[in-house]
Amino acid sequence: MKVYLTLLVIAALVAYATTPAMRHLAFRVGAVTAVRDRDVHKLPTARLGGVAIFLGLAGGIAVSSNIPFLTPVFETSSAAWSVLAGAGLVCLLGLADDIWDLDWMAKLAGQVLAALIMAWGGVQLVSVPIFGLTIGSSYLSLAATVIVVVVAMNAVNFVDGLDGLAAGVIAIGGAAFLTYTYVLARSASPGDYSSLASLVLAVLVGACLGFLPHNLHPARIFMGDSGSMVLGLVIAGAAIIVTGQIDPEVVSQRERIPAFIPIVLPLMVVAVPLIDMTAAVIRRTLKGHSPFMPDAHHLHHVLLRAGHSHRWAVSVLYLWTFVLSFGTVSLVFLPLGVALVLAGVALAIVGLVTFSPPLRRRLSRGWRAAGRGVKPLQRLTPEGRRADADDEPASPEREVSDRDDPATASAIRTPSPEEK
Repeated sequence: MKVYLTLLVIAALVAYATTPAMRHLAFRVGAVTAVRDRDVHKLPTARLGGVAIFLGLAGGIAVSSNIPFLTPVFETSSAAWSVLAGAGLVCLLGLADDIWDLDWMAKLAGQVLAALIMAWGGVQLVSVPIFGLTIGSSYLSLAATVIVVVVAMNAVNFVDGLDGLAAGVIAIGGAAFLTYTYVLARSASPGDYSSLASLVLAVLVGACLGFLPHNLHPARIFMGDSGSMVLGLVIAGAAIIVTGQIDPEVVSQRERIPAFIPIVLPLMVVAVPLIDMTAAVIRRTLKGHSPFMPDAHHLHHVLLRAGHSHRWAVSVLYLWTFVLSFGTVSLVFLPLGVALVLAGVALAIVGLVTFSPPLRRRLSRGWRAAGRGVKPLQRLTPEGRRADADDEPASPEREVSDRDDPATASAIRTPSPEEK
């Protein structure tokens, strides 16, 4: 595990160090998200953070190729490089979309091509990890791989609507998935713990963690499509690798690890994005709109309208991902009954927090009062209701000063009468 944690840290450092440069570049090339009616940010924001995420992935994989412990991973196949190649392609695709706004058909074609590159490199869905089902036709196997990868990319893209949401959800789910793949590798081959799935997940989690400090609310940079598609492709690649690398039936007989986890866990890792995407497609289709037509009815929008602040809406979705993914992984370490009871209690608590914004506000007041030893002040909103200390009033447009990044200042300053 030390090797994987080291690679995680390397990927995090690369992503963290390169994100400011990507922010500066975004303002230079015009890859900036303007303020729209359905958005929650108040100022134009750079959106090339996904390039930094990809650089973190690339740096981690490049270093791992020179580590003796992981030599079997690179000697047996080129799957690691195919994952990186597919991620590189969708990163370039997202980069072009962030700058020039490609139409959905061009993006879909690029996503399919990236999935095919991974499949040709050895990352292909050839079996379903339950009941020993095998996909008999090579064409069906290729089609299944493309569908899984494209769905995962678009699911993460759909949920990327609040500061820190997509990167945090994938980091939490990826950490749970990494825990499982490491245990599975130890059980399958006690003398060799090297695992391509663990490697891919370690650098993925690291890249997300390195990017998050720049992306948490209020975000200084967005990941854009260049990031959300990379995250979806890599997490789907890791899931496919697990199904083809290790026979879970054999491991479950030897170590009592449930054989169905390889198919359930990936679904739990991306459960929040999948639910959001499915609901959006159904909602838009019933209205006669394109499934790719943007709106303001995603899960995070619903939480905001229910009374949650920006940070709490993100935290609620973090909690759901944590409970679903780590609750599934707990089946590996705990008896089935105990794991189900703990998961049920956790789900009840998260559900209570989700559907009771007033409870969230009372908890926040209590935590703040306990930390400061005083009762937090309360204020009235313009509507006359009592606002809590953690409510986030809409910040007015700030004036641009000499301390601002010159590129940022030029993007958000008010034009002079001559320029108009």
